[in-house]
Amino acid sequence: MLTHHVLFWLKADTTDEQKAAFRSSLETLKGVETVKSLFIGTPAPIERAVVDTTYTFSLLALFDDLEGHNVYQTHPLHLAFLDEFRSYFEKVVIYDAE
Repeated sequence: MLTHHVLFWLKADTTDEQKAAFRSSLETLKGVETVKSLFIGTPAPIERAVVDTTYTFSLLALFDDLEGHNVYQTHPLHLAFLDEFRSYFEKVVIYDAE
């Protein structure tokens, strides 16, 4: 299994409508055939020194293997998301693990 965890910090001037569209577009990534499971979230209200709650959205996608992840990276749904919403990113951090 390979996990792909993406944390998005959106620009400060991103509107609520734009955030809703961003989240809806993330939901479309469930349509990538190699995605086994996908979770989209926002920071939980947990206050601990080791917990980072500064991001806007979290995307966690699970794949059977690296090949499935590689299909996802070049899939039209993923590329469409990037094309439409890349300009919203202030910062993105990705953690991939197998």
